[in-house]
Amino acid sequence: MAKNDKEEVKKEEKKESKKEDKKPVSYGAKDIFVLEGLEPVRKRPGMYIGTTGPEGLHHLIWEIVDNSIDEAMAGYAKNIRVELLEDNMVAVTDDGRGIPVEIHPQTKKSTLETVLTTLHAGGKFGGESYKVSGGLHGVGSSVVCALSVWMKAEIERDGGIHVQEYRKGKVQGPVKKVGKSEKTGTKIMFQPDPEIFPDTTFDLKKILDRLRQQAFLTAGIRMEVVDARNPKDISYFGFCFDGGLNSFLNHLASSRKPILGSNFYVKKDYEKMEVEAAFTYGDEFEIKELSFANNIHTPDGGTHITGFRSALTRSLNDFAKEGGYIKTSEDAFSGDDVREGIIAIVSVKIPEPQFEGQTKAKLGSVEARTAVEAVVGDAMKDFFLRNTQDAKAIIEKCILALKARKAAKAAKDMVLRKGALEGLTLPGKLADCSSRKPEESEVFIVEGDSAGGSAKSGRDRRTQAILPLRGKILNVEKSRIDKMLLNKEIKSLVIAIGTAIADTFDLSKIRYHKIVLMTDADVDGAHIRTLLLTLFYRYFQPIVEAGYLYIAQPPLYRVQSGKEVRYVYSDKEKDKTVKELQDIKTEKAKAKAVKEGKEEKAPKEIIEEVFDDKNTKGISIQRYKGLGEMNPDQLWETTMNPANRLLFQVQVEDAEAADKLFDILMGEEVQPRKMFIQANALMVKNLDISG
Repeated sequence: MAKNDKEEVKKEEKKESKKEDKKPVSYGAKDIFVLEGLEPVRKRPGMYIGTTGPEGLHHLIWEIVDNSIDEAMAGYAKNIRVELLEDNMVAVTDDGRGIPVEIHPQTKKSTLETVLTTLHAGGKFGGESYKVSGGLHGVGSSVVCALSVWMKAEIERDGGIHVQEYRKGKVQGPVKKVGKSEKTGTKIMFQPDPEIFPDTTFDLKKILDRLRQQAFLTAGIRMEVVDARNPKDISYFGFCFDGGLNSFLNHLASSRKPILGSNFYVKKDYEKMEVEAAFTYGDEFEIKELSFANNIHTPDGGTHITGFRSALTRSLNDFAKEGGYIKTSEDAFSGDDVREGIIAIVSVKIPEPQFEGQTKAKLGSVEARTAVEAVVGDAMKDFFLRNTQDAKAIIEKCILALKARKAAKAAKDMVLRKGALEGLTLPGKLADCSSRKPEESEVFIVEGDSAGGSAKSGRDRRTQAILPLRGKILNVEKSRIDKMLLNKEIKSLVIAIGTAIADTFDLSKIRYHKIVLMTDADVDGAHIRTLLLTLFYRYFQPIVEAGYLYIAQPPLYRVQSGKEVRYVYSDKEKDKTVKELQDIKTEKAKAKAVKEGKEEKAPKEIIEEVFDDKNTKGISIQRYKGLGEMNPDQLWETTMNPANRLLFQVQVEDAEAADKLFDILMGEEVQPRKMFIQANALMVKNLDISG
């Protein structure tokens, strides 16, 4: 076909294509899809469990366990057992009343089948079955059924054992009576669907933490966990706490030095609601508050925690005024003043709580605020009368917090005012990038001028900024914000990042979407990195939560054989690399000997396994003790070049555990840190003590 003919054909094809584009898109009754049964859950699982990642996977267990806890709160169950079985199966058993199995009057199906295969079906919408419940949407068990490749319900009640199975939300047959039993209870076994969840491996620690928490909240109830995923190594765990929130509070405060002689505790009914609260104060600055509604953890708080804070602030201000500690309105304590160093737990049980979303992260019931504020406010007056020394200790701590807040505001205003007067001048030591787009900009925080010099010379000036810090920054775990903001290195960091700090923090003003901590691979480097992580966790946590904080992984060794250069990141990788290069040299030597007809002279072993840190018969090994030892091109190639580098994103999956760990490792108390080191010493395989 001639060239002109081809062009004509292409023109005709374009015309036809344009004609087709102009055809109206079909939109009628046949285009409207109705998802039946549990299909909506499988189609949009995130709407029901939040995510199909690890949190969503574990949410399946929480949904079933919460139903068992509802039985316990209603006074019908004493024991709850979670078993992790082979092939990522889970079994949850309780000794409650058992799900009814008789025919349901509305659905004309077994009540068991109705509960497990129908959205918004359960015993928590009316009647007297549950006066208080965490699972109010009626979708929990059915969602688990829908998102499991296999599920089995085993019910003991009415003198028999009743069984029914399901696959991907669809019933596999009628309820069968398979035996006799005088007991009552429910056992739900399920296997998460790998089509829904990329990873179906359950985290034992996450499960233990959750059930321990529930055991604290439901005094006297026994929680058991059995890890039988490896039949040859079965682990058993059990929790039962008669002390309730007091026991929970002591557990949370174990890493802090208390300033009170006794905990504040109250448990009281208020207009059909049960309010339980406990708090103490530690000799620290951090605030630790946990809130629950019907035993459901509400990490985003809600009306119950608002009521608690309001009662705490008002009661302490009233007591301080009566005692002559506060003379003017300017001396009144703010909410932050009275909460500094507090460790508090607030738990409410409400007949019909209003949560925000199926994951129940925040309580929205207005009446909860009134109930908590009234109960806690009255109880605090009584607490102050019976514990005058504790009351004075709290007031003195609040006064210190008030003074620190005013000093911090002055220091912060000075930092911000100075920046404003200088036209938001960035720190002189900051080698900024030319790009002004945060999404493509990154800043490397490095230790010392030597490493800073190499990084500045080797970087991509368009997108990469370098901020060298001199020495070890202040440990913010032991310092108030006013002292912190007077620290030159921290002040430079705050201005460089651009978000401001404390109550003026604004994530939208961040200047870099990658903040990279790049320290030496030695003890000092690890210490500096820990100090920086403490700073970000305590004062820039939204940056961490947004995924903007990273840790650079520079290589430990440069291994060279002839013209071939490899960078390795561990001793194990170094040994493997050297062995590979040895094998290559050996094969080349053998090939050369064969080519020259000297097979008998071919070496059996060209390079010995034993080597020192400098040279191994033709293989050069260089150990990097600091970033400053690397040439700019080497630093770029190994640690800063996006095509080659290894970055670890800092994430905080368990904020409570992270908070406790920072308290232990960076706080004032020596004994908890000593105990932690002793308990974990054997886990450290390669300890660098060269200093």
